[in-house]
Amino acid sequence: MRMEVNAVFQGGGVKGIGLAGAVCAAQRNNVIFSRLAGTSSGSIVASLLAAGYTGEELKEIILSTPFSFFLKKSVFFRVKWLGPAARVYVKKGLYSGDRLEQWISGLLAAKGVRSFGDLPAGKLQIIASDITQGKLMILPTDIAKYGFDPDCFSVAKAIRMSTSIPFFFDPVIIRKRYQNGIRAEPFRDQFVYIVDGGLLSNFPLWLFDKDTKDPTHPIPTLGFQLVGRVTRHSHKIVGPLSMFRALFDTMMDAHDERYIDDDQGFRTIKIPSSGVGTTEFNIKPEQSLELFESGVQAADKFFRKFSVSRYMQMVAKTSKVPH
Repeated sequence: MRMEVNAVFQGGGVKGIGLAGAVCAAQRNNVIFSRLAGTSSGSIVASLLAAGYTGEELKEIILSTPFSFFLKKSVFFRVKWLGPAARVYVKKGLYSGDRLEQWISGLLAAKGVRSFGDLPAGKLQIIASDITQGKLMILPTDIAKYGFDPDCFSVAKAIRMSTSIPFFFDPVIIRKRYQNGIRAEPFRDQFVYIVDGGLLSNFPLWLFDKDTKDPTHPIPTLGFQLVGRVTRHSHKIVGPLSMFRALFDTMMDAHDERYIDDDQGFRTIKIPSSGVGTTEFNIKPEQSLELFESGVQAADKFFRKFSVSRYMQMVAKTSKVPH
């Protein structure tokens, strides 16, 4: 019997490979994804599912993609130590992120998806962080506040925003648009810097809660979460590049250690990250496969016990508990 669910995918950089494995297992368990949302690498998985890719296709994509390809070194890297630091100072990141955007754009285009208007209304939501104004962005809806048409906004650009790990990839800079050419702000205040959604909400499990409460057609919302600490090792800092890498790893992997309320466990698929770090873009194929299988096993275990009736009972129970 098929089961319709909404899905929220946590961010985790390279560890997002595990999310794809969980998706594959979910579909084998007759799960149909209705609405989808994600942060950072979770936004990649959510968007590919929204575009029509299957879990098996995601596996093929992952195993055939050399993730180190996304880290194109600029001319700054020709100057040892000071070069990378200079690039961060000038560009606000070590790497541009353009290759990642082009990669995901090509995958989406192959399924006929370029802008959010190519998807059913409300099908996909992507989380990003506006660090200029210090607020969470839920795309595509919130892009209207910046003067852009949500339906015409590029899905790949939204993913590029959501995956911009601070200082690792360049932030996405957008210039606000104004109606009738009227600009109410000084020129320098018209530009907004947008980075990884995980900075403000790495696991927005609350996004589709109203769907669960719909009495005519309640749809469960399930979270796909990456858990487990990466293998701890000392960071040898010998220059700006190694210092920034230590900063990235410490900052982004800290998400794995955040406490998730036990009362949400009934709707959360917890995927062990197999000791892989967020920015390990040089991950080996066998590690990718291990991480993928970790997701498969976690989801299989979850769906063996899951039922919509029990889900609704737990929702009713937890909604009565004050937080």
